[in-house]
Amino acid sequence: MLRELYDYAVREQLTLPPGYVNKNVRAYVSLTGDGAFLGIMPGGEKVPCPDIGSMANSASKCNLFSEKRCILFPRDTAASNGRTEREQTAAKTAYFRQAMAAAAEVEPRLLLCLRAMEDPDTAAAVTTELDRQKLKAAHVISFMVDGVSILEFPAVRSWWEAFRQRFCPQGERAPCLITGQLTVPLATVPPVSGLSVVGGHARGDALICFDKDAFCSYGLKQAANAPVSEEAFAGVKAALDDLLADAPILAGMKFVHWYDRPLEEEEDPLGQIFTGVLIDEDTEEDAETLPPAANPNEARRQADTLVRSVKTGEAVHELPHLYNILLLSGVKGRVMIRSSQQGNYRELIASLQQWEQDLALTNSSGTGRMRPVKLAARLIHLIARQNSDKNIFDRLAKELAGLTPAIIQAILNGTRFPDPVISRALAYIRSQMFSSSEEEQTRKVPDPLACQWLKACLCRLERELYNKEALSVEYNENHPEPAYHCGALVAVYGAIQRYAMPDVNASLIDRYYASASQTPALVLGQLARMSNYHVSKLERLRGYFSNLRDQVACAIGPVIPTVLHPEQQAYFALGYYQMCAQMEKDRLARKTATTAAKAEDEQGGM
Repeated sequence: MLRELYDYAVREQLTLPPGYVNKNVRAYVSLTGDGAFLGIMPGGEKVPCPDIGSMANSASKCNLFSEKRCILFPRDTAASNGRTEREQTAAKTAYFRQAMAAAAEVEPRLLLCLRAMEDPDTAAAVTTELDRQKLKAAHVISFMVDGVSILEFPAVRSWWEAFRQRFCPQGERAPCLITGQLTVPLATVPPVSGLSVVGGHARGDALICFDKDAFCSYGLKQAANAPVSEEAFAGVKAALDDLLADAPILAGMKFVHWYDRPLEEEEDPLGQIFTGVLIDEDTEEDAETLPPAANPNEARRQADTLVRSVKTGEAVHELPHLYNILLLSGVKGRVMIRSSQQGNYRELIASLQQWEQDLALTNSSGTGRMRPVKLAARLIHLIARQNSDKNIFDRLAKELAGLTPAIIQAILNGTRFPDPVISRALAYIRSQMFSSSEEEQTRKVPDPLACQWLKACLCRLERELYNKEALSVEYNENHPEPAYHCGALVAVYGAIQRYAMPDVNASLIDRYYASASQTPALVLGQLARMSNYHVSKLERLRGYFSNLRDQVACAIGPVIPTVLHPEQQAYFALGYYQMCAQMEKDRLARKTATTAAKAEDEQGGM
């Protein structure tokens, strides 16, 4: 995987000469050719800057030619520890000035910068202007002479190339694990940035580290146990920094992915399915109300084009051969690789197609299929719902951090999902259906996204164990699983009561759904007797519900299951949901027919 990251950096031209890193220089202290202070010029862009690596984190050393404001122009303001900013950075400031004086021997213009730092009047004027522009102590600044940044001076670059040799590793050469070339391995590697929001350190996290003797071999020290060259790891770090900058958070992890060839964003199949969040904490978590992906028609067209090109071999443009995925987080200053995967692009397309097919499910109104939702939004429907949950994403990171990598592996490989997915989806349905809120009491349809999880799990189970696939988008009266039709029958019983007794306080579903989904044989008989009473009270639709009830009851078969295990409970919930959608579809059809007939009568009477 390190080699793939290095190749990505080379392809995207992210690599810099050894000894340089891209930094966000927020401002430049602008000086004239005779040293007069002109003002503060805004920066804000990342530029290649000399860097001494982890040594800059010591108490006495810092980077050269560009550094934090508190080092170049320290203030006398007191900190929480009682020491002033100037006292805390005194050693680093002295080191920076010493280096500037040494470099000034080959580039005299640096003396102007050094004088600006040392002259009290100029330093005070610079400090005042920095404060006025609200530049903080941690912001990186540099110098500009006659409108040219000192970082661009050729003499400065030449001096730095010679100066940095004292920091280059010396010793025995070994093959680099990234490039295979002989090199003097780095003793310590620079930290990787971009993981601070997922448990990482603000100053970066180590990707390669050996901080205990048990991790070391053959008397080697630190990173020499995994020898990498400075140039190669600089490429790996540049690639990770670039990918992590835009990588979305998925259950407390950064989802990093790339291909061995460039792809447009709208053509990225992993980006369309895995990355991003389409809902927030305050949004109703219902598939019917989730916003669709941006320009869904275009996204679908792009996906179809890719699929056709893979199947026919007539690619509209050059397709990648491989994909790479990393799930990363930070732990105690180290990069934790939660999961890694590399695979064939053609197989990826096939697996993602299968994932979409397994998820295909009618919406709760039965009028069409549910809209696509990204994985981050789906994962929320695997944790128990709370009515006033304001930290749902924190819970997601804690509760699903261990499960999410396995789910992604199953999606990418087309294999079965981990067993907890079914149990968690069922738990979410229970927490959603039997909510105590007044709004939820009137909603007796299981959560659509949770039902999609159940369908995907059951589809893969059926293919693997029985080499068949009987689950469909809508209710399937010919499905062989009795638990599936038990759920559908309970949905019919609930609808009959709702039409016969619309003002009942505690519905049949409130009282019996939980027990029916676990021990249907003990409950369905009682529900059947109640149903006969409810049907007798119907003034209309008596024939419709009687026929539907009898049809579903026959589909169960001669024996009603006594106890349902979790997989059968999943069939129960899915059958219940699809039957609710079917009855709603029939209701809308009746309404449309009635409206059309009324309109026809009115036209005939005119």
